[in-house]
Amino acid sequence: MTDTAGQMPKTITLTGPVTLANLSETRARLWAGREAVFIDLSGVTALDTAGAWLVARRQQATVRTGDGMGVIGANPSQTLLLKTVTAALPKALSDVSQHGPRRPIAVFAADILATLGQTLSANAANIADAIAFLGIVMARVARTALHPSRLRGTALVHHMHQAGLNAVPIVALMGFLIGIVLAFQGAAQLRQFGAEVFVVDLIAISILRELGILLTAIIVAGRSASAFTAAIGSMKMREEIDAMRVLGLDPIELLVLPRVLALVILLPVLGFIANMAGLVGGGLMAWTQLGISPGMFQTQLLANTDVSHLLIGLSKAPVFALIIGVVGCHQGMQVGGNAESLGNRTSRSVVVAIFLVIVVDALFSIFFSVWGI
Repeated sequence: MTDTAGQMPKTITLTGPVTLANLSETRARLWAGREAVFIDLSGVTALDTAGAWLVARRQQATVRTGDGMGVIGANPSQTLLLKTVTAALPKALSDVSQHGPRRPIAVFAADILATLGQTLSANAANIADAIAFLGIVMARVARTALHPSRLRGTALVHHMHQAGLNAVPIVALMGFLIGIVLAFQGAAQLRQFGAEVFVVDLIAISILRELGILLTAIIVAGRSASAFTAAIGSMKMREEIDAMRVLGLDPIELLVLPRVLALVILLPVLGFIANMAGLVGGGLMAWTQLGISPGMFQTQLLANTDVSHLLIGLSKAPVFALIIGVVGCHQGMQVGGNAESLGNRTSRSVVVAIFLVIVVDALFSIFFSVWGI
């Protein structure tokens, strides 16, 4: 083989085994011929994955400089191994367009755009799938409302106990501590203006309208969404859900509906408990720090705080409960056949549920502000 000038092109000739055992010698020989055009493998007696990787990397080095390097003398098995290893290398190093080799900046930008497009496409597909799942759940709720006998009462009571009643201690403690923190921080600021008595209004409105139900929903999301995903995901891994479908049973009706309804029923109760605990904690701190007696705290609370604040806060609870239940169950239904998938979906259900709860709470706040509620 000759080049256009009639002279033999510069070639790197490899002989003997090109394997992991003699990788250092092979690397020195490959990078010694920097102006070579071909790599001759006709004398190679053994080629493993490590050797093929080194040959492919040597070819990459010439691609990035704008040149090219070919491989000659390879037998069919060696050619197949080289092709497989080259395809497995990072795209940014090995991809060459039909118009010539890409420059590193162009490759980097193209990879970023490709990754961004894939991420957006995957997220759009996940959102569409979640909306479809929500539609199925709402359809089952409507059918159950028309035929109440289809509802599994035992499962509903069980999940009300697990997701609701068992969460009362942590929710009450959280509300109590939030009330203490609000009273302490509010007192430090209002004392500068001689308006310590208005700390009662600060505590009441903050807890009743926003913090009580929001923090309760976040705690329930971390506690129940992960539990729903783990339970349903484990059944998915053991193919129990497939067995239900084979028996003609509806997994949405059996597994999802009782969990969602349990949260919808009990999250307002948990929110109310958190609100009361927050008022108790705030009143206790106002008494010890500002000298506002419990009687004065109660008088100021009833005089300046309307029951509408409590109703506005609790009106968000069913929506938050629906979000938490649907997200937890949907992620459980998406679990694959391995433990890694179960762990990923469990953590994702908590993150997505908390994120959506906060976003919806912000939308509620904007809505109530626009309408002057």
